[in-house]
Amino acid sequence: MRKSTQQPWVIFSHGQESGPVGTKINALAAVASRLGFEWESIDYRGIDDPAARVQKLIESHQPYWNEPILVGSSLGAHVCTAASAHFPTRSLFLMAPAFYMPGYESLTPAPHAAGVTIVHGWWDEVVPVDHSIRYARHHECECHLLRSDHRLNDRLSELEVLFAHHLKTYGQR
Repeated sequence: MRKSTQQPWVIFSHGQESGPVGTKINALAAVASRLGFEWESIDYRGIDDPAARVQKLIESHQPYWNEPILVGSSLGAHVCTAASAHFPTRSLFLMAPAFYMPGYESLTPAPHAAGVTIVHGWWDEVVPVDHSIRYARHHECECHLLRSDHRLNDRLSELEVLFAHHLKTYGQR
């Protein structure tokens, strides 16, 4: 793996029920590669505790990431957002972020990045779409609502377009 320092790396964090090479990550990693970004996907399988996942991302941080663009889905979005407070982060691209979940409302982290894009499905059965709207309003984030469910897999082409725009907007020096 080449250790480029010319532009930020894209770092993916998967959700609770998926893995580091899931459908969305594969699709978005292809977009990142096409646009000249290098990327890594952190493997959280077997780690259920959100705080332990955040710690793993913090410990995984590499200097060559060069203010990474953190990309997360569901719990992975929470992990990325929490970790952004611990090392310089260029931007956050968050899909169906697990914010304001019952019993964990006070653990919803504030973003520490120049740009934050949230994408959420209107018909999400796991994380209510209202949570992303509330978060986006409170933190003045860009927010896109798609006719989809929690996984967003039926809207991959739209996700790819939104992600490419995010990379072009926040990934250049």
